[in-house]
Amino acid sequence: MRPLAPGVFQLLGRPPHMINAYLVEDVLVDAGTPAARRRISRQLRGQRLSAHVVTHAHPDHFGSSHAVCDEFDLPLWAGQRDIQAIETATPATAPGRLPKLLSHMKMPDPHPVTKGLKEGDEVAGFTVLDVPGHSPGHIALWRDHDGVLICGDVFFRLLGVSGPPDFLTWDREQNRESMRRLADLRPKLVLFGHGRPLRDPDRLRRLVG
Repeated sequence: MRPLAPGVFQLLGRPPHMINAYLVEDVLVDAGTPAARRRISRQLRGQRLSAHVVTHAHPDHFGSSHAVCDEFDLPLWAGQRDIQAIETATPATAPGRLPKLLSHMKMPDPHPVTKGLKEGDEVAGFTVLDVPGHSPGHIALWRDHDGVLICGDVFFRLLGVSGPPDFLTWDREQNRESMRRLADLRPKLVLFGHGRPLRDPDRLRRLVG
């Protein structure tokens, strides 16, 4: 695992930074695709773990959640409006034909959600922020004292910093509002669901205008 900030580590991915998961103190944040199960489990063995948080109910973020929670006997926490999607493995889809076709692909194993997270809850020293749009119950994690933001897929950083693709986003206007909200925090370290960490407090604000 790669240290990024006090108590915050990025799990090693394959390829690096494509689909990210993080260990925050003793909480696993996101769990990649089903294919990442062995790699994630290997990195977590020997770590002190208390819970697993999913930023949003998409199969590249809760893909290995069932396996990891079972192996390490962890409770699963997620945004309240994404609970049903995780427990039934039926993510909310964007409007249009392509998203509908994608929804018929094989989904990860469902898993019961022990706790529905809401605005203001605390997770391992981070505050939960309700930032819907990419999914109905998308959450971010914010640590105010040192400006660390785990933004899930509200932003991507692959070819550059951007919003998520429209065809993967349940409500792009809501996501745009969530982008503005997170940009206004001027985070000193942004950790993405997809892409390398960013250390530039003004980069997100320049994007949203």
